[in-house]
Amino acid sequence: MPRPAESGKRYVPGLDGIRALAVVCVIAYHLGVPAGQGGMLGVGVFFTLSGYLITDLLLAAWDRNMSLGLGQFWLRRARRLLPALFSMLIVVSVWAALFDASQLGGVRRQVLAAAVYLSNWSTIAAHGSYFSRFAAPLPLDHLWSLAIEEQFYLIWPWLLLAGIWIARGRRRLMLLTLALAALSVLAMALAYHPGYDPTRAYEGTDTRAFGLLIGAALAIVWPSARPRTETRAAVRNALDVAGVAGLVAIAVLVWRTNPFSAFLYPWGFLLLSFATAAIVAAVVTPACRLAGPLGSRPLRWVGVRSYGIYLWQWPIIVLANPSQGSIGVVRAVLMVAATVVIASLSWRYLEEPIRQGALGRLWKRLSAGDVRSGAVGARPGAGDVQSSASGPSSARSRPLLITSGTALAVLCVPALGLAGLLPVASAGDRQTAISRAELEHAQLPVAAPRAKTTTTATAPDATTRTSCRSVVYIGDSTSEGEISNDYIPNRHRRLAAQLADVGVRHVVPKISGARSIVETYEGRPDAASVARKEVAAGFSGCWILALGTNDAADVAVGSNVGLSQRIARMMRIIGVQPVLWVDAVTLVQSGAYAESGMRRWNTDLVTACSRYPNMRVFDWAHYAKARWFIPDGIHYYSPGYVARARDISRGLAHAFPAGRPASVGCVVR
Repeated sequence: MPRPAESGKRYVPGLDGIRALAVVCVIAYHLGVPAGQGGMLGVGVFFTLSGYLITDLLLAAWDRNMSLGLGQFWLRRARRLLPALFSMLIVVSVWAALFDASQLGGVRRQVLAAAVYLSNWSTIAAHGSYFSRFAAPLPLDHLWSLAIEEQFYLIWPWLLLAGIWIARGRRRLMLLTLALAALSVLAMALAYHPGYDPTRAYEGTDTRAFGLLIGAALAIVWPSARPRTETRAAVRNALDVAGVAGLVAIAVLVWRTNPFSAFLYPWGFLLLSFATAAIVAAVVTPACRLAGPLGSRPLRWVGVRSYGIYLWQWPIIVLANPSQGSIGVVRAVLMVAATVVIASLSWRYLEEPIRQGALGRLWKRLSAGDVRSGAVGARPGAGDVQSSASGPSSARSRPLLITSGTALAVLCVPALGLAGLLPVASAGDRQTAISRAELEHAQLPVAAPRAKTTTTATAPDATTRTSCRSVVYIGDSTSEGEISNDYIPNRHRRLAAQLADVGVRHVVPKISGARSIVETYEGRPDAASVARKEVAAGFSGCWILALGTNDAADVAVGSNVGLSQRIARMMRIIGVQPVLWVDAVTLVQSGAYAESGMRRWNTDLVTACSRYPNMRVFDWAHYAKARWFIPDGIHYYSPGYVARARDISRGLAHAFPAGRPASVGCVVR
């Protein structure tokens, strides 16, 4: 087992055990293990542990030298973190360029952000989502947490130094640290809004700092270096009880919460931080019994390699599961095995040697080799002046040239890949594993149950006209092709013209990719906000809501706003104006966008329709043909978009016909 690179630093095996448990939770979450739906909380465990260790290290340096030794501190951090990170970035960059070129733009942005440890703010600035995304996940999404930790390493030493001078004592310094933590808790509480995507609250440095600061506060009053072999039995027992309670609390949080649980923001995360602090306090106390199990050899082995395991687990999961479908047991085991093997190799041949100063020794050997090269052979005479001036110099530069050339080549390959200059082996359509041939012969599922409703005619009548003169059409990416010149070059077949054919004079298209009723994506407003704005502007007319695909997916990945609640929210906003909902359909068999989720959405639409006299549901799933779907099983080829625009327009005319009352039944075909 490894020992700290810093001389005189005590090694606490149980801390590696905590790391092991944390990284196992994260992997369980990423693999979709049912009992680990809150496994992303393992990152919070890492935060508190890091806050403790870093502060403990800095204060130990202060006690020895009346200085934090920031130069050496940052150098050690760079040795520990950068080699493995940049190695992973190189591999992922080349892989994306060669085998997944469709993701290259996103990977390029992530690599640049990761290189300067700003991954979290890059995602937030782009209004991205860590939890609810329509496109395939990117292989570097997980680096947001490392960015927060690195920002902490850069900023916290200065705050700690200021606190040392202001507080003039560890107890006051702890109180100042907890005050900063309280501000961070408040920031998370203000940043979180129930029912909305929590990425800003989850990934913000300001909103997550309290996890690190609580660990720092513990280090101030309970340093690891203080001898506690004679700890009183009462104190030891209390620490053991607190530590076990902390483990139980973390286990329950991982089991019973998910990223959308309102309780987490901030109380769950706060509980997580204090639970982790309790475990750390027990583990660093030698007399405590909890230190033994957490310091067991298997947990230590995993914990030592936890940094590499965390770095590699998500890229491997993403790159080895291009379909985004559910991950079977065999594939999951293979993914974990690959992660552990790569992390072990990284630890043995890269991380640990560099942590122990291998780069410095290599430089010295190269320098020594230069000197020896110059000293080899007889001393040149006067007639050999020109030869002696060039020969030894060339020999001295050869090792450095070889080393520099190798390093340059290693850096050039991923740079060329990110620039798109490497040959592409695969464009990388990672939306689904369903082949085009399978789609052509697939059978669409039966539409959702009708729940005691009647339907209109089974084939839309082209001569029917609607009483709706103005229409707001709110849709997601499954409607984008209806208004696209690229998909429908003939403007007479696009949505506006098709609606005009049934009597609509004014169309307000509000169509945006990845749109849902509740969650936002890349800064685009959610459907509820769009509807609210149109109502506030005085719109009076009819509404077409072609939503649900993303809502069903968001609920599938853990949103705490249910399907029926989303429908009710839109109906409250619109009020009594006529509304035609378009049901959802996909050919995806598993994952967030599975057809089973679309069926649940359609069932809830029909159920809700019976409560709203002004609501009708157009059964697009009845008309959609498998051959219209592109290989992702969600979107359409041009014929599909033409048919969708035509059939929805005719459905509107049948639901709300001109000169006649609205259709009798809820479901319109």
